[in-house]
Amino acid sequence: MFKRRKFLLLLALVLILGLSVKIEVWGDFKNDEAYKSIRLIVEALTLIQNNYLEIDKINTQDLIHGAIEGAIGKLGDPHTRFMNPELYKEMKVETQGSFGGLGVVVTIRDEKLLVISPIEGTPAHKIGVKAADHIIEIDNEPTKNLTLFEVVRRLRGRPGTKVRITVEREGEEAPLKFEITRAVIEIESVKHGVIKEGIGYIRIVNFSQDTPQELKKALNDLDKRDIKSLILDLRNNPGGLLEVAVPVADCFIREGSIVSIKGRDQKEEVFKAKQEGTFRDVPLVLLINGASASASEIVAGAIQDTKRGVILGTKSFGKGSVQTVLPLKDGSGMAITTAKYYTPSGLCIHEVGITPDIIVEDVKLSKAEIKMLKRLNEKGLIEKFLKSHPGDYTEKDFEGFLEEI
Repeated sequence: MFKRRKFLLLLALVLILGLSVKIEVWGDFKNDEAYKSIRLIVEALTLIQNNYLEIDKINTQDLIHGAIEGAIGKLGDPHTRFMNPELYKEMKVETQGSFGGLGVVVTIRDEKLLVISPIEGTPAHKIGVKAADHIIEIDNEPTKNLTLFEVVRRLRGRPGTKVRITVEREGEEAPLKFEITRAVIEIESVKHGVIKEGIGYIRIVNFSQDTPQELKKALNDLDKRDIKSLILDLRNNPGGLLEVAVPVADCFIREGSIVSIKGRDQKEEVFKAKQEGTFRDVPLVLLINGASASASEIVAGAIQDTKRGVILGTKSFGKGSVQTVLPLKDGSGMAITTAKYYTPSGLCIHEVGITPDIIVEDVKLSKAEIKMLKRLNEKGLIEKFLKSHPGDYTEKDFEGFLEEI
C-alpha cells in the first residue's frame, strides 16, 4: 500500500510540474494541448500501476526512466540520450580522462552501430577493433534497434569482466569476433616527440579536460628542442568537449574565429582566438582521417580556414552537432542536441566532414602484415627501437632492426 501511495504521489508531482512546464517551457504550445500531453503520461503510468500483473517486480524509477528513453527515441537523434545515475556519473568521469569500459567510441549511423574510433592504448584498440567496424552483436545479442544508451550499458561493466562483440568489417568475408576484458581506462591524451631533426610531432588521442594543459607542456618541451616545423596528429581521435577543442586550436591561431555554434533560435555564438599563449608560427601539418570526429574537426576546420596549416589525410567523420549535458534531480542526466557548429568560413560539417587540402589514403595492411606488427608490438621491439633512437635514425639503424626481428 505504501509503495502504491508513493507512486501516486509521484504522479501527482509530475502532473503539478506539468502544469508549470506548459507555462514556462512549452510556451509555444496551446495551454490545453500541453496539459493534455502531460495528463496522458500520468494516465498511462496510473493504468500500469493499477493493472499490471507483476507491478511489485517493477522499480518505479526504472519505469519513469523508460518513459524518458522512449520519448528521446522518437527524436531520431542518436546523439540525444538519457543517462541513468550510474551512467551519468561515469560520463562525468570519462570527460575527466579516466573511466571503465572497452575504450571504444561508437555512434549509430544508417541504423547501424558504428565504431568511430577505438581509443589508443585501450583494450579495444589493443585487440584489433578498428574505426568503421560495424558492431552487429554484443554477447551474442543483435545490436539492431538498440539505442546508444543500451549499447553503452551493455559494453560497460566491472573491470576484469569480459564482453564478446561481433563486427562486420569492409574487406572481410565473414564477421570478426572479439572477446575483450573490460578495464579502467586511463588516458594520456597528448603524446609528443621529435621524429627527425627539427620536426616536432604531437599526437592528441582524445579531448579531455586535461588536454589543453598537456598540449601546452608538449609545446613548451618542443620549443626548448628548437623545432622548425610541427605535425599535429588527430587521426582516429573521436573528439570530446567543445570547451576543450577551443583552447587547443587557440594554441596555434593568433586571432579571429575558431568556431561558432547556432541553436534553434539561430543566434550565433562565436569563439575567438586569444593572442596570448599562441605557439610560434612554425609550418604546421595536421593529420586527419575518417575516424577524426567532433572536437578534432573543430580544430581541423579552424586550422584550415585560417590557413594556419595544411590538412593532410582523408575526409573526417562529420560529427558537427553540439550536445548540452543537463542533470536531473534524481542524479540522472540527459545529453541533448542543442546546436550545430560551424568553421570560421561558415561550413557546417555535420554528416559532411572536413575535406583535407591534400588527400592521402590510409595505408591498408595485409592480414600477414597486421599479424607481424601486432607480434612486434607485443614483444616491445618497436618501443625498444624508438627509445634507442629518440631523434633521427639512419637507414643502417633500421636495417639492424630488421635483422634483429
